Amino acid sequence: MNNDLYTYTLRIADDSLILGQRLSELCGHGPILEEDIALTNIALDLIGQATTLFEYAATVQNEGKTADDLAFLRYEHDYKNVLLVEQTNGDFGQTIVRQWLFDTFRVLFYDALQHSSDTQLAAIAEKSLKETKYHCKHSSEWVIRLGDGTEESHSRTQDALDLLWRYSDELFFMDETDQAMIAAKVGVDLAALRPIWMERIQEVVQAATLTIPTNNWKQQGGRLGKHTEHLGFLLADLQYMQRAYPGMQW
Repeated sequence: MNNDLYTYTLRIADDSLILGQRLSELCGHGPILEEDIALTNIALDLIGQATTLFEYAATVQNEGKTADDLAFLRYEHDYKNVLLVEQTNGDFGQTIVRQWLFDTFRVLFYDALQHSSDTQLAAIAEKSLKETKYHCKHSSEWVIRLGDGTEESHSRTQDALDLLWRYSDELFFMDETDQAMIAAKVGVDLAALRPIWMERIQEVVQAATLTIPTNNWKQQGGRLGKHTEHLGFLLADLQYMQRAYPGMQW
């Protein structure tokens, strides 16, 4: 039970950490000042969620490790985030589409997780849901604004959707760990979330005058520690200070 709970919590934490790190790369590079601040705040929210989840994962693991140990001192194959969140920022359309696909899922996930029999996960989900609803509103409105905007913004947003759609299926990946957590009434049945997610995605796609890709080829592996080439470069930046100065504290 503890091993499954540790892995389950780690997966949620890694999604938040890696996407938060990705968004932090845009600090000072937003298309307008207001959006620069908005993306930075979302990154901070995600890092905050990751911190709380890592603290709980470290407690569950019970090996004397800290949240910093889990965030900064694991190797690439030890991270269990979905491939979607490690994809590069690209242009603004790609950043927003990646965020929107993830946010739409995360709202549904946290909404269900707040009813978990694990009181700590339920509390984290309840707090995180409030932030994530804002994230989703922000990214959804931008997808509509870009998709139904100029010819160039529409083209870039459609290109981003075509590129990132292949990674969306992994959001609903489930294995023995998930089944054990569902049986214990701790985890969320992701299969039940998929049709609701798809319905919400289609609503935004229609409003944005975009088209959902017809290519059904899907890419998975992140949940099992098999990542794209992008994660290694991201971790090199993320982990530099702790690896250069082990045990350093602010």
